[in-house]
Amino acid sequence: MPTVDLPAPTPRPTPGQLTFTAPRRSKPPTHLADLDPAGRKAAVEELGHKGFRAAQLSTHYFEHFVDDPAQMTDLPKAERASLVQELMPPLLTPVRTLEADDGQTIKSVWRLFDGALVESVLMRYPGRVTMCISSQAGCGMNCPFCATGQEGLTRNLSTAEIVEQVVAGARIMRSGQLPGGVDEDRESPLRVSNVVFMGMGEALANYRRAIDAIRRLVEPPPSGLGMSARGITMSTVGLVPAIDKLAAEGIPVTLALSLHAPDDELRNELVPINNRWSVDEALDAAYRYYEKTGRRVSIEYALIRDINDHAWRADLLGEKLAARGSGWVHVNPIPLNPTPGSKWTASRHGVEQQFVERLRARGIPTTVRDTRGSDIDGACGQLAASTA
Repeated sequence: MPTVDLPAPTPRPTPGQLTFTAPRRSKPPTHLADLDPAGRKAAVEELGHKGFRAAQLSTHYFEHFVDDPAQMTDLPKAERASLVQELMPPLLTPVRTLEADDGQTIKSVWRLFDGALVESVLMRYPGRVTMCISSQAGCGMNCPFCATGQEGLTRNLSTAEIVEQVVAGARIMRSGQLPGGVDEDRESPLRVSNVVFMGMGEALANYRRAIDAIRRLVEPPPSGLGMSARGITMSTVGLVPAIDKLAAEGIPVTLALSLHAPDDELRNELVPINNRWSVDEALDAAYRYYEKTGRRVSIEYALIRDINDHAWRADLLGEKLAARGSGWVHVNPIPLNPTPGSKWTASRHGVEQQFVERLRARGIPTTVRDTRGSDIDGACGQLAASTA
């Protein structure tokens, strides 16, 4: 296998510094998940094979989650290995797997082709399986309470590297590694039903690849995984132009805005992108998303003890959300998950409850987020590939 010369790692950003552009590296190998159906057909024909082989490969990948040539018995034996080698190259190499919540939560650490590390988390709930996936190796948003943000940005993931995390989750389901991974009514393995772009990275900063990945997730088999767009959540710290662009895509995913403070003074510190797009600008963009798509927006709010959990901040948040209308938003307070070396911790339970009650008093639907995988650094804000 040829060696790849890697550039020096990106310096860790200083507080307040925003890093948007990933350092240049060799590109990941092209995978059929990077291509739309027409592109796959063209790629197969360019390799000297008949075009319909692309649909056969897609069926194996998106429907059967198979990448072993020996299992592709509908392909000519002499062509299988070369087709798989060229169009289904390995993208994720498992480094470590950790389990929590009695095996209902599985975190996977993956090594990419260039040595970069990313993580994904598979979570089993009654009636559904949710997967939290990464869109970047590291993150350039530099939020000080988030372990990923403190790593800085290594690079954007390719479309196929994003999709492959979901396919890897489906393979875990098929293997029976996740308890309760069988639909007893149908006596068949369940698939990943929900995907949240809440892993490593700011997905809207890797816009084109993230959107193409969503299209692969929702396209019907064998072109894609056939998921419902309503089961996909795109999280963002508030890249306003990208939110408006997402609204125009015509894909009714759920938008989750990571707000964490209702006032600019504090949010400038907690979410440095706020220095570019203010709280009100981010909320206005979120409301425009609701108006365009009809999809209720989620507001993510990490409750940090004595930092952003004051009663007056709950009141201010409720006032700002209610002023934009009713029925358009839902708030998810999230007890801050611990990260190594952090000076901050989660709010006290009584303070958390008061925060929730003040929002509800203003007619804002509010539900405290269920925290999964915190003991394996698999919860919100903890993914940093440090477990490798």
